Amino acid sequence: MVKNTMDQNQLDSYAKECQKLVDSHKTLSLSTLSESGHPEISYTPFIRSEEGEFYIFISELAHHTANLLLNPKCSILFAVPESETRNLFARERAFFNCTTEEVERGCDAFNVRLDQFQEAFGNTVELLRSMSDFHLFKLTPFNGQYTVGFGKAFTINNDGSLTHIVIDKKK
Repeated sequence: MVKNTMDQNQLDSYAKECQKLVDSHKTLSLSTLSESGHPEISYTPFIRSEEGEFYIFISELAHHTANLLLNPKCSILFAVPESETRNLFARERAFFNCTTEEVERGCDAFNVRLDQFQEAFGNTVELLRSMSDFHLFKLTPFNGQYTVGFGKAFTINNDGSLTHIVIDKKK
């Protein structure tokens, strides 16, 4: 059962903390499905648009590239480092379920995003952008969850707001 049990100020505060967690990362954990339906996980650097989409630039040598070309859905994860967590069962984390779309090489959007990648990650991107096996994907979140600790789990809504998740323990 999902319902809000916190006042709006508390929810807004947690939403800011969730955004702070995502903003503290330069890489994301990426979960995709293989052609045979097996989940596969990896990580990759990312940039984020003002509209909230995530962009990743990945090689065909990586299993997740083929997976995204076959199945344009994925999940991404951001978590506080273990060394900064008092209780690993209650580790602060946020995940998003996303739809994906490949950005066509050579179009204006591709060039703009690759320039942003180069600004964020330096000269390595200049080399990678010349390699034809690299693909740029736009990941658009459609829902997610932010967990801060025990009893503090929230659905991430499309507008970035949060809804407190409360489990009915009477079942």
